[in-house]
Amino acid sequence: VLVLGLASSVITAIIAALVLCEVVTSLKLDRKTELYLVVYACFAIGLGAALTPIGEPLSTIVVSKLKGPPHNAGFGYLFGLVGLWVVPGVLLLAFMAARRMRSVEAGHAGMRQDQNETSSTVIIRAAKVYIFVMALVLLGAGLKPLAEMTVAKLCAWQLYWLNIVSAALDNATLAAAEIVPDMVRDKITAILMGLLVSGGMLIPGNIPNIISASKLNIRSREWAGAAVPLGLAMMAAYFFILMITGHMAAK
Repeated sequence: VLVLGLASSVITAIIAALVLCEVVTSLKLDRKTELYLVVYACFAIGLGAALTPIGEPLSTIVVSKLKGPPHNAGFGYLFGLVGLWVVPGVLLLAFMAARRMRSVEAGHAGMRQDQNETSSTVIIRAAKVYIFVMALVLLGAGLKPLAEMTVAKLCAWQLYWLNIVSAALDNATLAAAEIVPDMVRDKITAILMGLLVSGGMLIPGNIPNIISASKLNIRSREWAGAAVPLGLAMMAAYFFILMITGHMAAK
């Protein structure tokens, strides 16, 4: 979980999710344990992939929208912005996964993939994501005037909790609609952390969730039962910490 979470910022969330599926199917643990392992790992991948522009669509969109003044976002911008919050979260998720697996015995049927990946299917997935990101860039540009009139006027803490809807909507789409260059760093941090954490709670919220659930035949109710309590707890914890550090005071 730790390795996939941090490596996803370099190998991309898609590859990390595919590796996760291979690892899980080889463990042969009971289904409930494997379900929680997948959920923890997808939360970690969703967080870690946001550290670089190549990790996932959300990070690509954010850097694209903030590449000009006053932020002048480059390759390391997101790591400097949310790395302090993301890395401890990935470490915590890895610890939780290790603790759950500590007393589990192998030898069960475990989860099975619906089909093995080939080079062509991986390329097709990557191409679809590229097209998706291009569409979101155009969407973000089109929604910029509306975002400046509405979203930009909300406080950081309001946007943080409003972004819990990214559990059901892809968080990259919301990032494209919400973030504008005129926002201060603290407000962008609050928006991103809300999107990243809540994106793991339901299957549609993030790319690794979609890939893992599809390949391992995880039902929506199963995923929600394991991920929603964890996501809400993480949302509350991050909110408390960001509030104490002053990030939620941004307007």
